Amino acid sequence: MSDVRHAAMDAKAWPFEEARRVLKRYEKGPPEKGHVLFETGYGPSGLPHIGTFGEVARTTMIRRAFERISDIPTRLICFSDDLDGMRKVPENVPDPEGLREHLQKPLTSVPDPFGTHESFGHHNNAMLRRFLDAFGFEYEFYSATEFYRSGAFDEILLRCAERYDDLMKLMLKTLREERQKTYSIFLPLHPETGRVLYVPIKHVDAREGTVTFDDERGREWTVPVTGGHVKLQWKPDFGARWAALGVDFEMYGKDHSTNTPVYDGICRILGAKPPEHFTYELFLDENGEKISKSKGNGLTIDEWLTYASTESLSYFMFLKPKTAKRLHFDVIPKAMDEYHQQLRAYPDQPLEKQLENPVYHIHSGHVPTSGMVVPFSMLLNLASVSSAEDREVLWGFIRRYAPEASPESHPDLDQAAGYAVRYFNDFVKPAKVYRAPTDLEREALTELRDKLGAWDGAADAEALQSVVYAVGRERFDPLRDWFRALYEVLLGASQGPRFGGFIAVYGVAETVALIDKALAGELV
Repeated sequence: MSDVRHAAMDAKAWPFEEARRVLKRYEKGPPEKGHVLFETGYGPSGLPHIGTFGEVARTTMIRRAFERISDIPTRLICFSDDLDGMRKVPENVPDPEGLREHLQKPLTSVPDPFGTHESFGHHNNAMLRRFLDAFGFEYEFYSATEFYRSGAFDEILLRCAERYDDLMKLMLKTLREERQKTYSIFLPLHPETGRVLYVPIKHVDAREGTVTFDDERGREWTVPVTGGHVKLQWKPDFGARWAALGVDFEMYGKDHSTNTPVYDGICRILGAKPPEHFTYELFLDENGEKISKSKGNGLTIDEWLTYASTESLSYFMFLKPKTAKRLHFDVIPKAMDEYHQQLRAYPDQPLEKQLENPVYHIHSGHVPTSGMVVPFSMLLNLASVSSAEDREVLWGFIRRYAPEASPESHPDLDQAAGYAVRYFNDFVKPAKVYRAPTDLEREALTELRDKLGAWDGAADAEALQSVVYAVGRERFDPLRDWFRALYEVLLGASQGPRFGGFIAVYGVAETVALIDKALAGELV
């Protein structure tokens, strides 16, 4: 056994913990199907949000962890429930009123409001795949529409008809009395309108593999359960899909957790072993509300990638998956800086700690070197004080601080400089509020300016931090009031960087000039 595999068998990082649970399924021998199957689900009722991406990112981390501890081949399927009827019109699409007449039609039969694909379902599927491809995920994409209509699901659908009574018995126990009267695991698609019908099923013929029902106008129809003429209700569909594909692992949000016994029960009735599950906490918007595809609240994947790297988003996804996360623009700078902090720490860590480091899982063990000689939060402050409109302004400061750095030698820093300019202009600049210093703060700022004006040493961040610290220590208790004053008076923000480092990058003379402006009231 290799050192990595041996260490991975004891590693505390959650992807390894989950991978070991999956491996335990095959203690007695490898799966008959020849591989371990990981699955993620996507409901394309609206534009894909970051939560959808998170499922694939986290599942990929577990899949790669599994490959470190086992030689069994793996597959990852991303399954889109695009045969679902459109229950409501999303709020964040062009001409939502134009979609109203298509309610209850399968998402792959609803016209694309963006006019770029053959249906709304195809549009959303394409968006998801574009995002997943941008991150380099290895996956197979399955469309429910194709899965049902191609016959790939027929065997399980016929088994559902054969075991209809057992499946209904399980499902009816989970429903209110009123709902029990009309419920069926089968939802027929109307032979004329194509709409997904929520109507009582009058008869299930297991031998013929058909269902009989009355439509909304009272007309009786009999259709096959195969070939895409019916679909399963969403809870039975979950378990039936596991049985049909032989899924070994699937994660889903906390809002699904109470349904886990139902999903598992469906799978067992259909003759298969349920997969391992992992339930993650939900993502919240700036108001603490659950993010929703139909509402479009919370960050989109495109929005995050406008202001930060793909790796920073993966880092955000790695952290504490069982803790609810507030997903708003202000989490981006912290994710960027912490990701690079972990990159810098990685080479000097022992193997056991490397396997617990998020960057190991973000990069599947092939961890790059960080070129961020200036933190992202510092780039934001440089953009702020210089009112930067492009990254070259920031490179003027970077080159002076780190002469060896260039856009060519430090591409991640160059990319981050571009992100910082965009983030500053869109979020920091509109919210900047400078204030005048108090008498005590004015006294301290004057002394700091004088000490910096007399500075004749190198622009060493630690030495400059000591000067800032000494000036504040004489006057402020607690000392954080002094640093808060520096940020609010000089940067127009409530928090900021380690100030000695800021001076080193921005420039001693430039900082003196900035303090002079503040003392003269020119920043307010």
